[in-house]
Amino acid sequence: MAQTNRKKINLAFQGGGAHGAITWGVADRLLEDDRVDIEAISGCSAGAVNAAAVAYGLHKGGAAGAREALDGLWKKISEAGRYYSPVRANPFPMALGGADLVNAWTYQAFDAMTRTVSPYQFNPFDINPLRDILEACIDFDSLRRCDVTKLFVAATNVRTGKVQVFETGEVSTDVVCASTCLPFLFKAVEIDGEHYWDGGYMGNPVLFPFFYEAASSDVVIVHVNPIERDELPRTAPDIMNRVNEITFNSSLLRELRAVSFVHKLLDDGWIKDEYRDRLRNIRVHSIRSDVAMADYDISTKFRTDWTFFMDLKTRGRAIAEQWLEEKFDAIGERSSVDLRAMFDGDASDEAALTESEAPAA
Repeated sequence: MAQTNRKKINLAFQGGGAHGAITWGVADRLLEDDRVDIEAISGCSAGAVNAAAVAYGLHKGGAAGAREALDGLWKKISEAGRYYSPVRANPFPMALGGADLVNAWTYQAFDAMTRTVSPYQFNPFDINPLRDILEACIDFDSLRRCDVTKLFVAATNVRTGKVQVFETGEVSTDVVCASTCLPFLFKAVEIDGEHYWDGGYMGNPVLFPFFYEAASSDVVIVHVNPIERDELPRTAPDIMNRVNEITFNSSLLRELRAVSFVHKLLDDGWIKDEYRDRLRNIRVHSIRSDVAMADYDISTKFRTDWTFFMDLKTRGRAIAEQWLEEKFDAIGERSSVDLRAMFDGDASDEAALTESEAPAA
């Protein structure tokens, strides 16, 4: 029986390569819950792929259409991976360094090549299987007319180093490919004379469009990259993985500092009554995959086998189920995360923020 009292939320999808399949699972479970109404979606990199599929599916067939679109998308990615993935497991794992993909000679060779040779050299024709997958799964002409949810896709402008956010009416195959463009794998994507790389460098994902374009003040962040790790990385792959996690979380943590700063301004009465309406009290919620992804290393971001994707989908559904059970009642009422604990800031951090960085009305 359909719910008449649905709660509006904004979804923010992180990137993370093949690990984005866990977001597929999270979104699948949220879409299954008829208490939830998705007003807007922000995504970058793999999160942009998921976001575009969800928005397109909602546009064409509601929640059921969105779930179907995600299923079809990840199935196509897995099928393409059988032919295009440069990383394969060792055929004789015990003799060639172990069963983990990170020890596979194909991963070792691929990692070494991408650190020394530019995609302008080893991929001169800019072959990108994702382009064909997107065009097969999403009708972008139709998506740009979507009015059931707002879509925001982030990419990094190579020239300016700033984030570029493309809204629903601007999203295309090029835009999503730009948002997923890892510069050591693909040539920068040109759109209207500007060149773009992966959106994760400057917004993973961006939150600020919600502050200005969405009526709902509830933002649900679906994390793929762990914010915290207890163990000190010691191997070269583990160190690089942790550097990437920190880098790709930095822009998000900065936006959360801004949100926390506004909370403090409003809660402590620092703003005169006549100016309070200029700031929004954004409620932040977090669906984290730190524990669920703990046993997968950096090399698995290149895995595309269907068994792996289905495992991530199952894990994603499980953490979304737990979040709905524990945090759903907070939607529309309060943030369900301790923002200060997420970024471990202090008073000097907040004082350094200017009003221009704070979420405005």
